[in-house]
Amino acid sequence: MRELFDEVAGQSPLDPQEAVRRAARTPRRKRFYASTGIGEAEGGFAVTLDGKPIRTPSGRVIRIPSQEIAQAVAAEWEAQAEVIDPLTMPLTRFANSVVEAVVDRVGLVTDDIAKNFNSDLVFYRAGHPEALVGREARHWDPVLFWVADELGAHFILAEGIVHISQPEQAVAAARAALPDDPWSVAALHVVTTLTGSALLALALQRGLLDAGQVWAAAHVDEDWNAEQWGADEEATERRAARAVDFRAAARIIKALAKSAG
Repeated sequence: MRELFDEVAGQSPLDPQEAVRRAARTPRRKRFYASTGIGEAEGGFAVTLDGKPIRTPSGRVIRIPSQEIAQAVAAEWEAQAEVIDPLTMPLTRFANSVVEAVVDRVGLVTDDIAKNFNSDLVFYRAGHPEALVGREARHWDPVLFWVADELGAHFILAEGIVHISQPEQAVAAARAALPDDPWSVAALHVVTTLTGSALLALALQRGLLDAGQVWAAAHVDEDWNAEQWGADEEATERRAARAVDFRAAARIIKALAKSAG
């Protein structure tokens, strides 16, 4: 089991698409267990295969903070047929990665998320056409109004792609709103990486937007271009692959919010 996920654990919360590429190169292994289950573990729950808890490639037991997430991870293992395919197990890949790459360096991963508050997707607006300008505003302005009202983070908008410096106070206020538990931080990092927006990730985690709204907001420009000139098949396939990891991270965020509430 360890070698099976050795290539896909790595840095998934930091680069989920690289984890997928590594998974595609990993030799498949035959299913080696008869039963799956979950049990209580220190600080949460453990997924078991034939009564033994799953571990990361380095041998660390994967402790999951939510029973709902543990059940979903167990379902991925149960769904495997004769051959185990890590590409069909995004929650398991995430679990491996958070234990291996995030648990011991939550602050560093949080800092990496916070860097995006200096160059967030929602800051950079189209100057024309009017319909696109309006569409960006409908998707992005509510997030900016929310962080200003709720967090006191007042960011500056720019037209085009030329970088604009953001107020240090706004960046600090947004960073202070980020969670500090490793699973939430890892999930937010995945969402930030896949959407290009830490503010959209934060809006998802705080319940301002749901997963569908965040995914749509992250692809406003891409969808506009597709409507005008047609969808690119290769880009569509890449987006579908990214969506798998996005949905897994969003599911984790939702489950953690439910268990905390």
